[in-house]
Amino acid sequence: FFGQYERVSSYFYPTELAATGLPDAAETAILKEAEKAGPIPPQVYTTVYAPPVAGDVLAERANLKKALDLLAAAGWVNRSGKLVDAKGAPFRIEYLMNGPAFEKVGVRWREQLAKIGIELTVRSVDSSQYVNRVRKRDYDMIYGGWAESLSPGNEQRNYFGAEAAKREASQNYAGIENPAIDALIERVIFAKDRTELVAASRALDRVLLWNHYIVPGWTLAATRMARWDRFSHP
Repeated sequence: FFGQYERVSSYFYPTELAATGLPDAAETAILKEAEKAGPIPPQVYTTVYAPPVAGDVLAERANLKKALDLLAAAGWVNRSGKLVDAKGAPFRIEYLMNGPAFEKVGVRWREQLAKIGIELTVRSVDSSQYVNRVRKRDYDMIYGGWAESLSPGNEQRNYFGAEAAKREASQNYAGIENPAIDALIERVIFAKDRTELVAASRALDRVLLWNHYIVPGWTLAATRMARWDRFSHP
């Protein structure tokens, strides 16, 4: 995009609800309470989340090498340039799209994934088929997002709650069923004041990010406008 956008690093980017730095005392207390419901990635407490960026060839190679190491630890091996599991089944992903608007993004990513042996198929379908498949969560990957406000609440259940994962046509696109996230959502909904709401939202943000449900995309914290001053006094 020729540097016209910013890389997203939060589900609440770029607002005061976005997690920054390491958790403070209030966030830590909320996270520890949520951890009683289910496990939380340990990196939440120790590492500042940042999406990997390949600014040059060396950084790109380092990222690809790290990806291969992670995949190898998960049981995937590279055979003759193709990534396969223990049974020899190839690593394939279908990128489902509603029209050609983001095909250029999918094709670029397909080229990158091919370097480590992953086969990405970019599939564009008509709107009705796309809607039906998304409603049923019949896809490997889609491009999407969530509309967030500065006062998050009940909608977080529909976005990330376990009940929504079982319901067709919800916006829980990743099918998240995580008790710790459910507990954090309730803290957001029933926050007693603004301070607690901000802390709970940041805690939720951290746990969502470190579970890697999404590949963060891009945004612009502005609105573009074009004006043509065609009227004037004679």
